[in-house]
Amino acid sequence: MTTALTILGLESSCDDTAAAVLRGGAGAAAILSSIVAGQTDLHAAFGGVVPEIAARAHAEKLDLVVEQALAAADVTLSQIDAIAVTAGPGLIGGVLAGVMAAKGLAMGLGKPLIGVNHLAGHALTPVLTDGLAFPYLMLLVSGGHCQFLRVDGPEAFTRLGGTIDDAPGEAFDKVARLLGLSQPGGPAVEAAALAGDATRFDLPRPLLDRPGCDLSFSGLKTAALRARDDLVAAQGGLSAQDRADLCAGFQEAVADVLAIKSARALAGQPGLTGFAVAGGVAANRILRARLMAVAADADLPFIAPPLALCTDNAAMIAFAGLLALQAGRTDDLTLSARPRWPLDIEAAPLIGSGKKGAKA
Repeated sequence: MTTALTILGLESSCDDTAAAVLRGGAGAAAILSSIVAGQTDLHAAFGGVVPEIAARAHAEKLDLVVEQALAAADVTLSQIDAIAVTAGPGLIGGVLAGVMAAKGLAMGLGKPLIGVNHLAGHALTPVLTDGLAFPYLMLLVSGGHCQFLRVDGPEAFTRLGGTIDDAPGEAFDKVARLLGLSQPGGPAVEAAALAGDATRFDLPRPLLDRPGCDLSFSGLKTAALRARDDLVAAQGGLSAQDRADLCAGFQEAVADVLAIKSARALAGQPGLTGFAVAGGVAANRILRARLMAVAADADLPFIAPPLALCTDNAAMIAFAGLLALQAGRTDDLTLSARPRWPLDIEAAPLIGSGKKGAKA
């Protein structure tokens, strides 16, 4: 299929309601618009995403972001060739809201419907933004997921490892909360760490003593909690420097774990065209610098899409839908919302479930 196609993408797997319009053919694809409506203010008082609140907000905002995306792209619904929607994994209420909206649009317009795996959207983003050729290694590192994926094609993924408990972004949020910092925790911890001494606290590097590429961050978070409690018991509270040093130490430990595990993953996969990273945690400057060094040591390009396309967005869903449509895959109105949907169906399930969605 060489004719240029215009795809409307919808994303609502967590706490961002998003719509995008993308046009592509046999060669490159162009993002005509990408609208994301966040929910940070709705969840701020609760210290994390509340699934019921998120689901209601998605139901209220989906039609609005679709209208905004169409207007920004200067296209009409009649010019849309297909509807792509995140069908999982994620918070089931939000995923269901998106799937039902997409079904309504597809049925009303008489256009194809494509259910997209949210993780596939992230994993294929380097192809959209940088034209990266297959196969490559993708590190998806976010608030809800952390996986190493070998990407051999639009629907060919091999999971090399992943977190068995907390995702890194979730651990950043929890550490920020226990230190009295604002949410989301990633930017708050990174900002505090600028004035900190990363060597002051002896924090663990979980699972580095075991082979393979699986990760764990729950124990690291607990170690930060104990260090905080020891300080409070000894001096009656925390100083600004204490917080900065704990943040710096925690951030450095996460960076060490991800860098070492990334090097292991790359070493076991010859023939790769690059090392790519996506997810909100990829915005962390210390982590990004460490991962760039790992790629350089492996003599591979390092690909980090723009932050707006690293975090949850509908442009990546539209692109994954475009590739599926070009391959002849569509869905019908029996498409189901799925809280769990592994990309690599042959891999053993990961343990645990993060606050931003079930592990997959």
